[in-house]
Amino acid sequence: MRSLKDGHRCQVQSIKAGLKLRIFTSNQLINLYSNHGLTREAQSLFDEMPDRNVFSWNAIISGHIKAHLVTYNSMLSGYVSADGYESDALELFIEMLRDLYKIGIDEFTLTTMVNLFAKLSMLSYGRQVHSYMVKTANDKSKFAVSSLINMYSKCGSFQAVSDIVSKNSMLAACCREGEMDLALRLFWRENEFNDTVSWNTLISGFAQNGYEESLKLFVCMLHNGVKCNEHTFASLLSACTGLRNLKLGKEIHACVLRNDLSSNPFIESGLIDFYCKCGNMKYAESIHLANRIESSFSITSMIVGYSTQGNMVEARRIFYSLAEKNAIIWTALFTGYMKLLKCKAVFQLFSEFRSKELMVPVGLILVSMLGACALQAALSPGKQIHGYKMTTAMVDMYSKCGSITYAEKVFQQVTERDSILYNVMIAGYAHHGHENEAIQLFQEMMEKGVRPNTVTFVALLSACQHCGLVDLGESFFNSMTNKYNILPEIDHYAGMIDLYGRANQLEKALSLLKKIPIEQQDAIILGAFLNACRLNKNAELTKEVEENLLKIEGNNGARYVQLANVYAAEGNWAEMGRIRKQMRGKEAKKFAGCSWIYLDNGVHIFTSGDRTHRKAYSIYSMLACLNTVLYEVSGVIC
Repeated sequence: MRSLKDGHRCQVQSIKAGLKLRIFTSNQLINLYSNHGLTREAQSLFDEMPDRNVFSWNAIISGHIKAHLVTYNSMLSGYVSADGYESDALELFIEMLRDLYKIGIDEFTLTTMVNLFAKLSMLSYGRQVHSYMVKTANDKSKFAVSSLINMYSKCGSFQAVSDIVSKNSMLAACCREGEMDLALRLFWRENEFNDTVSWNTLISGFAQNGYEESLKLFVCMLHNGVKCNEHTFASLLSACTGLRNLKLGKEIHACVLRNDLSSNPFIESGLIDFYCKCGNMKYAESIHLANRIESSFSITSMIVGYSTQGNMVEARRIFYSLAEKNAIIWTALFTGYMKLLKCKAVFQLFSEFRSKELMVPVGLILVSMLGACALQAALSPGKQIHGYKMTTAMVDMYSKCGSITYAEKVFQQVTERDSILYNVMIAGYAHHGHENEAIQLFQEMMEKGVRPNTVTFVALLSACQHCGLVDLGESFFNSMTNKYNILPEIDHYAGMIDLYGRANQLEKALSLLKKIPIEQQDAIILGAFLNACRLNKNAELTKEVEENLLKIEGNNGARYVQLANVYAAEGNWAEMGRIRKQMRGKEAKKFAGCSWIYLDNGVHIFTSGDRTHRKAYSIYSMLACLNTVLYEVSGVIC
């Protein structure tokens, strides 16, 4: 479109046909209108776009710059909105105060500064700006009042808020800060003045904070004869989604239909999200097809819903039905594959993403990629992702790929470390048998005041297991409850039992097993105790846990094999035969051993006894040659 006439014709034709313009076409029109000085028309078109990409924003910003509409206020707003530019915002505001008569300060300037002090929780500065707003009569508009509510509530000064705002505004502030008891007291005070906005605000507040009271309030609202609107139902759907209550959600859906609000885009998206998260994809699909919704929120819900059920075929169908995809939709598909551990599909999707999209991959996409690299021990693609600076995920990936040196280098580059980063590095050291480094890192963690959590102690106990540090392991285990008020979980108990078993202290392992609450004695803990019995060749204790273990995992062939191995280690062939016979009778299957390697941009999987790989003959020939060399070196005659 080179001329303004062509642009107008294109837009009019789409309106007449009832079609939505593609993002690419809308971007062209915005650019065209801006070049001809039609900034208002460009802004109107931009506001009507359901989805925007980076080029949309660049086009509208460029248009405003050309129209000389970027002012001190625009720069100030930009600094306040972006993280890390707070000092620049203050300097610019001081500059504006110095040239007050030349530049001028208006309501927009002052509300922007109030938002900055809310962001920084600087109550004293916020009060000074509020005082200036009162003196200059810039404190009466809804934007000014809203910014003051935000600032005082975020700074914890609710009394100041109540002095300057209406009841509904105060309700909104309480709900946003999670002060639901205070919100309820305020709501029922002079309840005859409660209107639809008051009820909606409180219902939304309870829904966002995960309370069932939002549904009770809705019933109360109907009894009081207050009329519902689309905001009421959107909040109720959010509450039903959080509670995963399909029955109640269907009742709200029926109310939506009775009130003729089913075509509202917010409610449509809410319904799709609700049914997806409750696992009813049939209903979600019917709403999606009936209304042809193409919002990123709804499409993301559909993709997540199908992937949660393991149906990636349908998830891909929804994904590819969109001509243009944003980062949220790409992330949903990446996350779906990663949850199902489909690492090969993650690699293929990332290649497709890089070939089709100009945008830099967002954090969650990179986390999915690094998770796939860690699972497949694929170091080469992991190093390619390193350039995006995902520190914690990088440390995890390198340590799981066997490159603890790289993991250590990335870790050392971080100056401000949180518990997650420490946990990943401690676990990495433990996995590679560097128990001294793991313990030293924990001590550093304590010195810097970083509080440990359950994951920290799992990693520490793993480090103790590798080198048989029983006393230190006991010290860490006991400190969980005595010092840090952390209740031991399954992995902690299993770790301690395994530690005792490796150190030939089976009595302590048995004593700990008896102390574990019966509801927590799952297959992992009992399996760890069986392993301890095998190492100590004690078939007698094995019989004590055999019944409980098979009651929990009677269909898992690996448990029968584990039991048989314990009896075999003591030479008790009769008991071993009994377990093998029991396994055949239950038709329990043990999954074959499996390994894989990432090579030449692909994952090669090998299963025990499998000869289906296209290069199986060459692989087994090489293995035979290596075996021959090993026998020659060892001096054993084969």
